[in-house]
Amino acid sequence: QVQLVESGGGLVQAGGSLRLSCAASGRTFSATNVGWFRQAPGKEREFVAAISWTLSTNYADSVKARFTCSRDHAKNTVYLQMNSLKPEDTAVYYCAATKPWDTNYEYWGQGTQVTVSS
Repeated sequence: QVQLVESGGGLVQAGGSLRLSCAASGRTFSATNVGWFRQAPGKEREFVAAISWTLSTNYADSVKARFTCSRDHAKNTVYLQMNSLKPEDTAVYYCAATKPWDTNYEYWGQGTQVTVSS
């Protein structure tokens, strides 16, 4: 079982930066794939970024070159560094994790609000 807690959200002006953290419990977290998703009001949840247990990453086109996903296995934490934020990045951001060496996201955090003002 993995429990996820996001933090780091807040209010920032357009062009600013935030770093989200996803702290996990569970001995096998380092073997999971972790994704970041977001959901804006009135919109469906969408994929933002992901990092595998081997540290390979992929990103949605809308955030490429602005967002960077990383993880610290020793701290059981995954990060999402968000730069050059835009008002359209405003959403609740969730991290999710798979079971070890799996591909389906089974575990979800409670979400953290990111608001970008223009």
